[in-house]
Amino acid sequence: MAFSLTTWNINSVRLRMPIVQRFVESFQPDILCLQEIKCQNHEFPMAEMTALGYPHIVVHGQKGYHGVAIASRFPLTEDHRQDYCGVGDSRHISVIFERGGKRIRLHNFYVPAGGDEPDRNINPKFGHKLDFLEEMKALSASAEAGTSAILVGDLNIAPLENDVWSHKQLLKIVSHTPVETEGLTQVIRRGGWVDLMRELVPASEKLYTWWSYRAKDWDAADRGRRLDHIWSSPDLRPALQRIDILREARGWEKPSDHAPVTVHFDL
Repeated sequence: MAFSLTTWNINSVRLRMPIVQRFVESFQPDILCLQEIKCQNHEFPMAEMTALGYPHIVVHGQKGYHGVAIASRFPLTEDHRQDYCGVGDSRHISVIFERGGKRIRLHNFYVPAGGDEPDRNINPKFGHKLDFLEEMKALSASAEAGTSAILVGDLNIAPLENDVWSHKQLLKIVSHTPVETEGLTQVIRRGGWVDLMRELVPASEKLYTWWSYRAKDWDAADRGRRLDHIWSSPDLRPALQRIDILREARGWEKPSDHAPVTVHFDL
């Protein structure tokens, strides 16, 4: 049984509903995971999302900042929201759905960006990011018996050398510093996760999902980073068909700086 799932840091769902609608009408993913929705639960555009064909919606919002949501064409159950670092931010939500005879736990994350200075002693935001990563290391892909797992989201770290436009120039830039990349690698290894994007695109090839708003001509400059991720438990790897990064969406009117990333499975 085929199904598709999209992860997208939308950078304000209410502001960018026109491009959400454009994307959904063209590509029709079965599940849409959004990050940085920047609204409270009651402000989420439920009616608009339902009209687009997503009657099952779980939202974990926050006033003005952060926030994650999952919209689905089929039922979602057992939703759970973990307060990483205990600061009250809405950065994680997980649900159960069933497809192809499998019970699947889906995690949607928005990891802290970490500010500009990669030193926790002078930048509390960076310390928060490292602490968040440390807590994520306890998250196992096989945590629930008889349940597969998928983890998606804006993890705000480009872990491999070719996940950024210049490994050497970004070694001291937040999102690609060694302490962050090693931390995320440990999250994957300790949790038994499979990095599905790199299963299909060799580590020797460049792979980006984000292009800065600061670039005058982001497309020509192509100084991207892979900040958005899709992982799974090992048992889902054989069902992986393809992953699409819709780079062109970065150039749509009033875009997010992240492109939507869609994974296709055939269970």
